[in-house]
Amino acid sequence: MALAAKGAAVFLDRDGTLIREVNYLCSVEQIEILPGVAQALRLLRERGFKLVMVTNQSVIARGGLSEAGLQDIHAQLSAQLGADGASLDAIYYCPHHPSEGMGEYRVVCRCRKPNTGMIERAVEDLDVDAARSFVVGDQMTDVELAYRVGAAAIFIGRDGAAAKAARTLNVPVVDDLLQAAHWIIERAGQSQSGAQKS
Repeated sequence: MALAAKGAAVFLDRDGTLIREVNYLCSVEQIEILPGVAQALRLLRERGFKLVMVTNQSVIARGGLSEAGLQDIHAQLSAQLGADGASLDAIYYCPHHPSEGMGEYRVVCRCRKPNTGMIERAVEDLDVDAARSFVVGDQMTDVELAYRVGAAAIFIGRDGAAAKAARTLNVPVVDDLLQAAHWIIERAGQSQSGAQKS
């Protein structure tokens, strides 16, 4: 069985990757975990990957949701995943926006993807090796984030300009997180095989 390299993590976008995309989700009632997500997380966990959600949440900067409200949403998401035998090691979010935000949230920050602040925190908090890790998401900001930290990118969603752009960069394009999990596990197996041969 292919196991994760020491320190390897899978960094997961939230909207469009773990849950259905909703324009500025702001209530627990709007949470809809996508098909196959819990299974994918269980598979990755069994192989030893740390699972970390990293999400831009400018809905806070725009005044549509408080940080406490976002934490309630994430607690409910974690509870729903847990009911299906899946879990995340950590959740990081960026509440800022450089131009649309209000008050202290209107700022150019280090945490808003594709900036690397959230992954830097995970590296410090969880003893993660970004270079042995993966970033999975449905936006080109997720792909760019992967490149900036030296991780492998995987793009979810086969249609549209972003998927086309991902393909031009030789980024794997998959239908959903379960397909991404299988790709990651296969890649882990190839890495182990290469290490054994060397």
